[in-house]
Amino acid sequence: MSVDFNDITRKMDKTLSVLAANFDSVRAGRANPRVLDRITVEYYGSETPLNGVATISSPDARTLIIQPWDSKLLKDIQKAIQISDLGINPQNDGRVIRLVFPQLTEERRKDLSRQCKKYAEEAKVAMRNIRRDGMDYIKSLKKSSAITEDEQKKAEKDLQDLLDKYIRKVDEANAVKEKELMAI
Repeated sequence: MSVDFNDITRKMDKTLSVLAANFDSVRAGRANPRVLDRITVEYYGSETPLNGVATISSPDARTLIIQPWDSKLLKDIQKAIQISDLGINPQNDGRVIRLVFPQLTEERRKDLSRQCKKYAEEAKVAMRNIRRDGMDYIKSLKKSSAITEDEQKKAEKDLQDLLDKYIRKVDEANAVKEKELMAI
């Protein structure tokens, strides 16, 4: 009997997609509507994602325009952006909110790079926890005599190889994001 790693692979893929979402929320000099994905606004008593109450467009490389479907939300959206960690002051003209992204300073680029490294490290920790759970599962199979000791050793090695492959993917994604951040 061989050990099935489908569940473990699925969890590691999910961790990679969370990492990608975290990276998307870090702005890299260009105005990307995805940086607003984490911002929510109270709408009819519930927290609603910004893209669920407004149209977000990017007329040029450094500007985002947020046009709420309900004009009463303008002040709430403005306040939500101000208290977020975007570091951008929204401009409200009574109909739309403009976000003008300044050129990133060298210092800000380094801060964002450190933030991305932190996200990558969190992903690695999550993957190591998944591996630990997988190792516990393999040991329980051995303890219940479902697999032999040789099968246990092979499964543990395969699991470690799987983790190494995913750690490389995290490092590659971080390198791409860092290159994007440091590009002027």
